Formats: sequence, structure tokens, C-alpha cells
Amino acid sequence: MLKAFKKHIEDSFPELLDTHFIIACSGGLDSSVLVELCHQANFKFSIAHCNFRLRGKASDGDEAFVRDYAKKIEKEVFITHFDTLGYVNQHKVSVQMAARELRYAWFEQLLKENKGIYLLTAHHANDNLETFIINLSRGTGIDGLTGIPAKINDIRRPLLPFTRQELESFAQLEKMEWREDASNADAKYLRNKIRLEIIPKLNELHPTFSDNFKNTLDYLQQTETIASAYLKKLKEKLFVDKDGRFEIEIAKLKELHPLSTYLHGLFGAYGFKEMDNLEVLLDGLSGKQLASSSHVLVKNRDVLILTSSKESKLDAQEYLITEEEVPLNLPLNLKFSVVAERYENTDNVIFVQKNALKYPLTVRKWKTGDYFYPIGLNRKKKLSKYFKDEKVDVLSKEDTWLLCSEGQIVWVIGMRADHRFRVDDTTQEILKIELHD
Repeated sequence: MLKAFKKHIEDSFPELLDTHFIIACSGGLDSSVLVELCHQANFKFSIAHCNFRLRGKASDGDEAFVRDYAKKIEKEVFITHFDTLGYVNQHKVSVQMAARELRYAWFEQLLKENKGIYLLTAHHANDNLETFIINLSRGTGIDGLTGIPAKINDIRRPLLPFTRQELESFAQLEKMEWREDASNADAKYLRNKIRLEIIPKLNELHPTFSDNFKNTLDYLQQTETIASAYLKKLKEKLFVDKDGRFEIEIAKLKELHPLSTYLHGLFGAYGFKEMDNLEVLLDGLSGKQLASSSHVLVKNRDVLILTSSKESKLDAQEYLITEEEVPLNLPLNLKFSVVAERYENTDNVIFVQKNALKYPLTVRKWKTGDYFYPIGLNRKKKLSKYFKDEKVDVLSKEDTWLLCSEGQIVWVIGMRADHRFRVDDTTQEILKIELHD
């Protein structure tokens, strides 16, 4: 197996040959074999072990085993301890999810501290099959049937082509020791139930089931690669970048068939999973929106606007500007200067009567009920009506800031000044206000 492992690294993970990496090692069979293979291959690495404090003395025994193993092969070892149950209670997640989130956050920290360039985990072919069956049982698209990725960001999984049986044979041949986690035999956990009960039945159905599955997984991965390349080109055509937000023409989306499949491929990566809701949004009223954990999708007339949740949230803060200075913490870059003459107002530059302003001025987000006197109109108009007439989309409205004087709007910043503060023949001092990028 060592020869096959080294060739696999040379062919698929050449970046590991001349760099120092970290191996996540629990002390169990899989990760211990990965450590031993890398040690025999003379790779440069350190070991990282998490003590989740879930099994009392057994957890401490795992830690001691990993420490001794690292000392034996003269490798640096990083150890951390977690209050896993405390994390479960605080974040209301399962024990398995808590352990996953805790360990990967720590691994990321180690990489940021330059303890290694990559992190290796010991996922193998059987893990791929278990994940496939789990995703299949829950309902998924092709992306959920292509298995565990061999490479993602700084994580590498070099054991995916090898079965657990191959790992066991190697460990026995090398007379290796490892730790057994008693919880792995508990069929109350879904993954264990699949490994202990379902997969043996599948192997009974066909003697070459494991090999057949690996071939099927290869075909699915190749198909997914082709589909992803096509969707990437389609997305580049449909998703129009407008100042960091994407606009997508609804009519062009409706030309795609089967629509739900395309919607999943185009919007699934942004956290949108319910395709029925997305289809309803296409025919919904302007202003209707859907939110995922990371993004917001808004219908604005004949387009959908996609933006991150962070960018779309309203900022309730107000910022004060004194006559003496413009503070540095403003959400916008404003510059005030007294000038000798005025020119035409633009979206980013206005001229107002300095004496008409009452300090401190306020910069804030707009709210329902706001109104102003658009310059040139000289009559009151609600901001909501102004936005509608100007065809300002929902997300742009949320990002609109106002410059106010004693509650009166001086400038809908980046759009229109107020008539009441205009420069006229009686103006003594002209104040130029500029919006800079």
C-alpha cells in the first residue's frame, strides 16, 4: 500500500511533496495509518489531536497514545482540549456537529499560525460511500452524490481511493497499534448504522460492490465537472455585476428548462435550497424577497437582485457632523468646503446655503414617512414615492443615506438635493458638499 500511496501523492497531491503539513490524528485506525504512511514516505509534517472530553479516561487515553506515537516517530504534536458539551448547550447543535465545528476552527487557527501549509484528514473510500448514502437518503442533487472532495481550500484527503479494509491490512502488516472508539459501534448514530448494517447488506448483494461504487463515483464526479463548467459560463452570462450586487433578468431565467434544476445549480451555492420558493419569487410582486443564511434575493420589477445578507442589512446608527469637523467614522466619505461660486448639482456634488444649515448635521438611513422637497420641484414628496418614480430598487433603497439638518433632509446622498437649501441670489456663503468613493 505504501507504494500506491506515494504514487497517489505524486500524481494527485504534488503540493505535499516539498511542504510541511499537519495531519489530524484521533489515534484511531484511519488517522494512525495516514500518519504512518506519511512517516514511511519521509514527508515533512506535524500532528494535531483534539481531546473533546466526551469519554472520560478513554479520551485522555487517546491523547496519551497520540503524544507517545508522535514522540516515537519524532514529530511535533499539537494538542487542544474542548468543552464540547458546553458548546452543544450554548449553540444548540448535536455533539457530532459541535465536535466538527470545534476541530475545524482549531485546525484553521493552526494553519493561520503557520504551523503547516495544509491539513490532512484520513477520510477514505468507505467514508465516501457512507456520505453518499446519507445524502441520497435526505434528497440531494448531483453535488451531494459526488462524495467528499479530495481538496478544498487548505484541506487534503489523500486516503479517499483506499478502503478501510486496505487500511486494516496495512496496519496489521506493520504490526501497528491504534485506539478503538467504543461509540463507533453504537448503531444509534446514522453513519454507524449505515456502516454496520446497510453496507454489509450491499456487499452481500454484489461481491464487487465497493469497486463498482468507486467507478460510479468517478462517473458522477466527471459529470458534475461538465455540469459545473456549463453552469459557470451560464452564470457569467446571466449574473450582471452592479457595484458588487448581481442582477439577473427573470425572463432569461424562465427560458431555462428544467427550471428548478437550473435554479438549484445557479443559486444553491448562495444557500437557497427550496426551489419551489425561488420559482414563486420569479412571479411575485416587486419587492418580494427570499433570504438564505448568507444572502438575500429580491425581485425588483423584471430582475432578481442578489446580495450578501451583511450588505443588505439596514444600519440604524446616526452620525453627527459638527461645524468644526467631519468625523472619520462616517459610513460615507463626505467633504465640506466653502467656495466662491456654485455650479450645477450632480449626483455626487451639491451646493447649499451654509447659513441655512443648523449644526450638528445628521447622517442616517432613510425610514418610512421621510419626505423632502426635491430641488427644482419646490413641493413636498415622500421618499418612498421618489424612489418609486426614479425606479430605485429595494436593495439600493436600503443602502441610501440622508444628510439632515434639524430633521430636514438636505440631501438624499448620491441622488438629489433638497430645494429648501438651494443657493440663490441672497446666499452669503456657498457650501460645497462632495461624495467621494
